[in-house]
Amino acid sequence: MSEGHWIVNKVILGHQIAFNMDTLVAMWAAMLFLLIIAFVTNRSLSLVPTKLQYLMEGILGYFTDLLKGMINKDGEKHLPLIASLFLFIVTANLMGQLPLKMIELKHGEIASPTNDINLTAGLAIIVLVYYVTVGIVKKKGKFLLHEFSVVGIISMLIEILELFTRPLTLALRLFGNILAGEILITALIGICAWFLPLPIMFFEVLVACIQAFVFTMLTTVYIAMAVNEEH
Repeated sequence: MSEGHWIVNKVILGHQIAFNMDTLVAMWAAMLFLLIIAFVTNRSLSLVPTKLQYLMEGILGYFTDLLKGMINKDGEKHLPLIASLFLFIVTANLMGQLPLKMIELKHGEIASPTNDINLTAGLAIIVLVYYVTVGIVKKKGKFLLHEFSVVGIISMLIEILELFTRPLTLALRLFGNILAGEILITALIGICAWFLPLPIMFFEVLVACIQAFVFTMLTTVYIAMAVNEEH
């Protein structure tokens, strides 16, 4: 079994850029899986839902109620981002628990794409751009500067600092938890491949779901803070 990332170097516009191909392959595999699930679910919609339809409706219904509760009547319009983030992250996290590491590659191995800081940082930047954009659209010039005063300017500087720390913590939390779990499982497999890693693997399935939920919940909180009027 090879270790590390499957890195491919390409020269683009005179600059050498390294691509983590294992992350890209796993990421696209997760997205393709979700597209197939969405297609199958939409093709078989019925008044008496199948188990798959019931599961999808339950997830969407939960996040719809959550958004309405935190952002009131306009919350539902943020559902596409929130639901997509949760479904993609939980799928990507769980890919690390599948026996994909048994697939031999010339360099690296196929694992969860969220064990790559590049992917989690990309997701965090998407969240940052989204809630800043909706906040500016909602509050116009009062998004950062609530009042023109010394206190208002200091508050604006603190909020600007938070704009950078929020996506950083989102990216590092997801990346660190998933990578640590995969390293631990790999170490246990090296010690004893039979039974010893199983309890940790079951625990990591729970961690994968929790981390997807935490990332999505914090995103919802950031959007609510950006669009809700202060009283």
